[in-house]
Amino acid sequence: MAKVTTLKLQEMKDKGEKISMITAYDYSTACLAEKAGIDSLLIGDSLMMTVMGDDSTVACTMEQMIHHIKPVVVGAPSPLIIGDMPFGSYNESKEQAIHNATRFLKEGRCDAIKLEGGQEVALIVKAIVDAGIPVVGHIGLTPQTVSKMGGFKVQGKGSAAKKVLADALALEDAGAFCIVLECVPEQLAKLISEKIKIPTIGIGAGRYCDGQVLVFHDMMGLFDKFLPKFVKQYLNLGPEIIKALEQYHAEVKSGAFPEEAHGFSGVTEEELKELY
Repeated sequence: MAKVTTLKLQEMKDKGEKISMITAYDYSTACLAEKAGIDSLLIGDSLMMTVMGDDSTVACTMEQMIHHIKPVVVGAPSPLIIGDMPFGSYNESKEQAIHNATRFLKEGRCDAIKLEGGQEVALIVKAIVDAGIPVVGHIGLTPQTVSKMGGFKVQGKGSAAKKVLADALALEDAGAFCIVLECVPEQLAKLISEKIKIPTIGIGAGRYCDGQVLVFHDMMGLFDKFLPKFVKQYLNLGPEIIKALEQYHAEVKSGAFPEEAHGFSGVTEEELKELY
């Protein structure tokens, strides 16, 4: 598969071709996504919940993100690789944001960065883009500031739709090449996707976005704390893995595993006698 670039995503939107994106946090998942032909991989700060077991994404650090970006880049050379800027890594100043975004590209070797927020971060987005770094915006439900929103709730209902639309327009104007729309009404996501020229990637934003993203652990049934309404589980691997582990545990206890076929030879009876 040819390398997917920011320009390729724009071409896909212009042609009406949908964009596939999933999260990935390790080499093995990245390799599978590469073989499946996924267009883009997001190393999301959701790793704090799916991999690290935290209750939110807020505690995620730059070092954790870079650590997880590196193996994904190695495992998936074809998809567009996007690193998620963690909370506190771009909020203080333009200089801080550019410095940390640069680290993602230099140390993590990803293709682009993503950050959360609309009009309030537009100047930050412009500064990062002007520094030569591609930026994905993220509006609607923004998990890093979910406490300010009063929980994981749909955003942009009723008159609040004007704010979400204004956020999208501000990010486009600031130079973002793509925008994630999370947990917004389908009709609003459709309107935004039609009004802005850059691609929209939906997660809980309905059928009319230019692409879709899902958290890998959610869609594969590997995360059981909760399942958002917008997730389609393509597999339910969790119970199957537990079943396999239970069988392994039982076979180790009983001595059924390993069998002779799982071992190695290489010492003769005569050589063994000498050791005794």
